[in-house]
Amino acid sequence: MHDDERPDAADEDAGNRELARLESLADWLDTRFRIPGTSIRFGLDGLIGLVPGLGDLAMLAPAFYLIARAAALGAPLHVLARMLVNTSLDLVIGAIPVVGDIFDVAFKANRRNTALLARFLERKKAKRIR
Repeated sequence: MHDDERPDAADEDAGNRELARLESLADWLDTRFRIPGTSIRFGLDGLIGLVPGLGDLAMLAPAFYLIARAAALGAPLHVLARMLVNTSLDLVIGAIPVVGDIFDVAFKANRRNTALLARFLERKKAKRIR
C-alpha cells in the first residue's frame, strides 16, 4: 500500500484542503485589500466592522464557522479556546468606536485562528510520521 492510499494520508489531504479553504476565508476577512502606498492590509471584517454595533456582530458568523471547522478537524480544546479568545477580543475591542476599527485591522483574529489550526494539523502530521 502506498502512502497516498493509507486512510491517514486521505484524512491529511482532506485536512489540508479544508485548511486551504479556511485560510482563503481568513484572507477575505482580514487581509484581502491593501491601502495603496502602504503595507496596511485589511479585509471584510475591518470594512463591515465600521458599521456601528451591527458590523462586529455580523462578523461573528464567519469567525465561528472557522472555529467550528477547526473542531470538526479534531483541534483540541486548548486550541479552540485560544481561537475563542481571539474572536472575543476582536468582538469586544472591535466594538469600541475608532480604536476598535484600528484594532480590527491590526489584530487579524481570523488569520491568527487559521495559523493556530495550521500548527495543530502540522503537529498531528509530525506525530503520525514518528
